[in-house]
Amino acid sequence: MAGKYTLTIIKPDAFGAGKAGRILAHLEQQGFALRAARVMRMSKGQAGEFYVVHRERPFYGELVEFMTSGPCMPMVLERAGAVAALREAIGATDPAEAAEGTVRKLYAESKGRNAIHASDSDENAEREARFFFAETDLLAGA
Repeated sequence: MAGKYTLTIIKPDAFGAGKAGRILAHLEQQGFALRAARVMRMSKGQAGEFYVVHRERPFYGELVEFMTSGPCMPMVLERAGAVAALREAIGATDPAEAAEGTVRKLYAESKGRNAIHASDSDENAEREARFFFAETDLLAGA
């Protein structure tokens, strides 16, 4: 899986605003192929476990509350160099600092309501994908 797959989540703000289709289309235009997807509403326990790496950060509680505030859409995407390519495609966490044409510049409301999550390393991409999907859920590339 390493290197060519990554996990992303269309967060509750963007999903609730009807932006999921536009975000997915934007990522497909950037060369990503959708390999798994689901719509769900995370429980506080799930969100807390998923974002456990941020537990000691001051924004952890707000992040858990936000991620459980409505439906979200976890997805596994495929592309060469997927992690770095996705992070470039989504832009800076703060949409005011994001480059033109990035997902966050186009669809995020604020630094806290920033539309999309992206794995930050191949190791985290694998861990995060397994959090939401079984190996049998992933569609093999063409």
